[in-house]
Amino acid sequence: MGKISKALNLLNYFSELMPEIGLAEFSRLTGQDKATVHRHLAELEENGFLDQNPYTRKYRLGAAVLRLSAVRERTFPARRIVSQWVDELSLQSDELVHASLIQGHGQGYGMSSLYFRDTGSGGTRVYFSEADILPLHATASGVCALAFGPPTLLQHTASKALGRFTQHTVTDHNELNAMVEKTRRQGYSFTNQTYEAEICSIAAPFFEDRAIAYGTITIAVPASRMNDDSKMRFVNLLWNAATAISAELGGAIPEDLKQVWNEAAHGRGQMERQS
Repeated sequence: MGKISKALNLLNYFSELMPEIGLAEFSRLTGQDKATVHRHLAELEENGFLDQNPYTRKYRLGAAVLRLSAVRERTFPARRIVSQWVDELSLQSDELVHASLIQGHGQGYGMSSLYFRDTGSGGTRVYFSEADILPLHATASGVCALAFGPPTLLQHTASKALGRFTQHTVTDHNELNAMVEKTRRQGYSFTNQTYEAEICSIAAPFFEDRAIAYGTITIAVPASRMNDDSKMRFVNLLWNAATAISAELGGAIPEDLKQVWNEAAHGRGQMERQS
């Protein structure tokens, strides 16, 4: 990892739980000596990516991050495009829905939240934080990205130990590969309490102008409300939303995946008519 990457990687340690981080904590997190970390922090502060709290002397994200975020959304309004479909899907499903983008960073790869909405009317709800980087192997959005995203994702994951989040988390690479292959065959990913206990998730990919997934859209549901009927209803809703999002991003569902979706929809239609 080069000097620039090491400096920028420090930004990835900020989260909702750690909005401010001191020099000693950065040194512990990165495994680098304080002098090296301090040089990186000083460079980031000088360029506006970090501020230093004058009272605690800890660092926090700076104004440059906000400016760049605004520039990206004005020039490539992915959040605006995705948000309308996430909102609609949350209303249709009465569950939490989130869209996430594939992110690569110094600590590995993961899914970075673009937008989420929970318009549920009551009962048990799913907690979600936009600040979290979702692991690829333990979430429906991550497995979906492994199946339909850049091949480098799966290659990178194969070289890393798979962390455990619940007793159901897949930590064996062969089992993960089987999940990815199943996701490709059926056109969506499904995880059952692999990242959070009592939570199931279903995800489908959306695309830009390439046949490689740009991101995923996911419905997260308390396990107590998940059954075969609700699962397939959510899958159909996700496919419709993913198709619309892809079109608005200037892309389209790849033909092989579209065929999987069409065949699945046709098969269900025949079963409903026979019943």
